[in-house]
Amino acid sequence: MNDMVKKLKLRQIQDKLFTAIIGIFSIAMLLPLFFILFYIIKNGAAAINWHFITSLPKPVGQTGGISNAIVGTIELIGIASLIAIPLALFTGIYIKEFEKNKLAAAVSSLTDLLQGVPSIVIGIVCYLWIVLPLKSFSLLSGAVALAIMMLPMIIKSTYHSLRLVPESLKEASLALGTPYYRTVIKVMLPAAASGILTGIILSVSRVAGETAPLLFTAFGNPFMNFSIDKPVNSLPLLIFNYATSPFSDWQKQAWGASLILIIMISVLNIISKFMEHKWKTTY
Repeated sequence: MNDMVKKLKLRQIQDKLFTAIIGIFSIAMLLPLFFILFYIIKNGAAAINWHFITSLPKPVGQTGGISNAIVGTIELIGIASLIAIPLALFTGIYIKEFEKNKLAAAVSSLTDLLQGVPSIVIGIVCYLWIVLPLKSFSLLSGAVALAIMMLPMIIKSTYHSLRLVPESLKEASLALGTPYYRTVIKVMLPAAASGILTGIILSVSRVAGETAPLLFTAFGNPFMNFSIDKPVNSLPLLIFNYATSPFSDWQKQAWGASLILIIMISVLNIISKFMEHKWKTTY
């Protein structure tokens, strides 16, 4: 009896010790994030005001803004989404519906491979594909580079979300005489909407902070640009250029731009969590 009591107490001590170790490592993992956020907020908050957000950049010594970079980021993400989302959705549906097909298996494997390609390599490829033939850096080339980076995450989220939809839903729709394409659009995609939308928003938040591919494609522009065939600025590009400059004014603006970019990405992640909770379906 005493041995059983001792073993029970030992197990309780081991459980508490293990729980404490998990808690310590969890806090240790979060500490770098808190330090990064604290440092960005501390240095960036002082630079942010209405003039900073709505004005164009100005020469050194004058107080300029980053409105062109904010608009450029929105343009790049918007065009990249228009390219990537339809293509990724159809690819994810194809992989799910024809899993046993060799071509579908090959597409799935290539998607995994594409997800591991460094962003700077994608930038160089888009430079060769688009920038050199057009003989100009452009909004289009930057958007294509970001779209390629978005594809794997949306494809995989679409595929895995559709796999969670019971086959009985599709079979019931087809049994009622609904065409296959309407079954996919009206039954399967809405049922998997939570996971698909989460994947889309997470892919957008991922590419929103990319700099390397834009150095070879969008290049940057000190002016406001709405033309698809002209260079365009973005927040990551502006942060890179300003942070590496020798001018203290530009470095201060880089901190402000960093804080705005962090806020944008945080909002996107919060929206994805909200949608995941709101449209979560239990089968």
